[in-house]
Amino acid sequence: MKNFTSVLLGIIVALFFLGSSAIYIVDERQQALLFQLGEVVDVKTEPGLYFKIPIAQNVRFFEKRILTMDAEEPERFITSEKKNVLVDLFVKWRIVDVTQYFISVRGDEQLAQIRLAQTINAGLRDEFGNRTVHDVISGERNAIMEVMRQRADADARGIGVEVIDVRLKRVDLPQEVSESVYRRMEAERTRVANELRSTGAAESEKIRADADRQREVIMANAYRDAQKTMGDGDSQAAAIYAAAYEKNAEFYSFYRSLEAYKKTFKDKGDMMVLEPTSDFFKYMKAPVRQ
Repeated sequence: MKNFTSVLLGIIVALFFLGSSAIYIVDERQQALLFQLGEVVDVKTEPGLYFKIPIAQNVRFFEKRILTMDAEEPERFITSEKKNVLVDLFVKWRIVDVTQYFISVRGDEQLAQIRLAQTINAGLRDEFGNRTVHDVISGERNAIMEVMRQRADADARGIGVEVIDVRLKRVDLPQEVSESVYRRMEAERTRVANELRSTGAAESEKIRADADRQREVIMANAYRDAQKTMGDGDSQAAAIYAAAYEKNAEFYSFYRSLEAYKKTFKDKGDMMVLEPTSDFFKYMKAPVRQ
């Protein structure tokens, strides 16, 4: 009886393991290939619970999610100007035909990435070889990425893979080239600065010369107007003096004599030697009453 129980228990355990090996689950992140004697007999791309023949059939799971291929080291490419640039990129891809993927690269993700890297690097060499440094850094960067995505996707379809995106993370010049470029940029900026300084100095001299010319013109016009005003004033004064002289010539002579006395005897040390009969003393001798 004891032996019978042990045998029954063994049969139950064997049936349990046999039944569990006949079931497999595919979740939403996976897709599966069902093999029988090494050949693909079924493909499961939808999540769910599935059955297989124990021992005779086996299952292999593959990613259904988007995968990323990120370059470990920047690759060196040559532009149309024969200048080296370092390019760091990443690729987004996914398996769309799991059967073809298994046949082409034996379902090995690393082999698939090597194939993608070879295709993308070959395409980038062609694209960079037809463009300048400015184009690959900023001018046509988006166009390059789109062209590479299309070319890589067309090739990747042959291994059951879809290339969703190709992105250039960074495009740099090598260190030795960067230093040379920076020196040229510095020299160019210095040249532009010197040109601006020269232009500014020339404009400054031009402005100063124009200001000096305007000053001379203003001074000349002011001097001319001043001389004209003085001439008009002298003319009016002479006319006033003449009119006053005509009204009373004797008084005018007397007034002029007083002015002469004032100027002559302004200081105590002044001395004049004149004859007593000189006209200078005319109004000191006997003033005439009118």
